[in-house]
Amino acid sequence: MTRTNLLKNPNGNEEMDFWELTENGGSQWHVEDMPGDCGHVFSDETVTKYFSTSFELCLKRQVIDLVAQGFSPEDLDFIQPNVTVEDWYCSRTDCGCVYQLAVSLLDENQEVMQEFNPDSVTLDPDTDDCSWKKITHVFSSYGPGLRYICFQHGGQDLKYWDGWFGVRVTGSSVTIDF
Repeated sequence: MTRTNLLKNPNGNEEMDFWELTENGGSQWHVEDMPGDCGHVFSDETVTKYFSTSFELCLKRQVIDLVAQGFSPEDLDFIQPNVTVEDWYCSRTDCGCVYQLAVSLLDENQEVMQEFNPDSVTLDPDTDDCSWKKITHVFSSYGPGLRYICFQHGGQDLKYWDGWFGVRVTGSSVTIDF
């Protein structure tokens, strides 16, 4: 199998389709055109949209069913392929924000086998350039039983401004490397 992004609608081209909104505070999740107000140019010009968060916590997730995606349980158990997760996030130039990411490898009962849950990142335009930053993690040697992957990310702004002044996310991906 090729390394296909298993996340659907990673950049907001289809608004909020395929995403479950687990927290939708403030002015709620919103999709904007790149680079947006007080925004930054993105390194990949084919990415033209991003998701933006508000003044209260906004989190969204997708749960990927690997068997439904065509991966055989035998291959997943025997080969235990690397699972690579990437996400891009940034802040506006006029308002700081908090970004968070949590990715879990789940068994057939959707119990956590392994997770990547780094500390939240605070971006402050007074001390950071707040441009697009990439976070990457590779899961390996997680044992047999992998059947689902849960990808969740989001955040909020630091000034509680009405509107979409929180973290911006795009270019999210989950790939499996056989």
